[in-house]
Amino acid sequence: MLKDLYSEARSHMQKALDALEHHLSTLRTGRANPAILNNIRVEYYGTPTPLNQVGTVSSPDARTLVVQSWDASALKDIEKAIRDSDLGLNPTNKGDALYISIPPLTEERRKELVKTVRHYAEEAKIAVRNARREALDQAKKLEKDKAVSEDDLKKAETEIQKITDEFIHKIDGALGKKEGEILGG
Repeated sequence: MLKDLYSEARSHMQKALDALEHHLSTLRTGRANPAILNNIRVEYYGTPTPLNQVGTVSSPDARTLVVQSWDASALKDIEKAIRDSDLGLNPTNKGDALYISIPPLTEERRKELVKTVRHYAEEAKIAVRNARREALDQAKKLEKDKAVSEDDLKKAETEIQKITDEFIHKIDGALGKKEGEILGG
């Protein structure tokens, strides 16, 4: 019974960590990372379609992204979607592909990105703490219903806190790594 409780709490906390890692992967760090285009939606035959479903994004060097469309007629729509995004990127259409030069980040933009990263990390920590609270509430309910003993409840509280600390540590690690990428350039 308690093992199910632990695995459910771990699962909720893992989802919070996965969401954080997804958010962090879409932030521009000054290096050409194809993941920064993951949230781009292209108007393709009247339907907003994720960029990765109409073409491929590659990074031939540290400052350039290349977007190749599987349908040459969609290249202009992809270009428009990238220009209209809030990424501040200006693709160059060379007929067969789009070339995007990633400009170096200004100091002001780096500070904004660090604030955004910290905000995402705090949201993840809140989600982890909420999962901990739900697990503790369920454990207390089991004890109240006489399904587990008071000693088992204490053990459960300790184990749930251990799982929580593990995920908070992972979130802090992801935060530190991304801040390093942003500030290091």
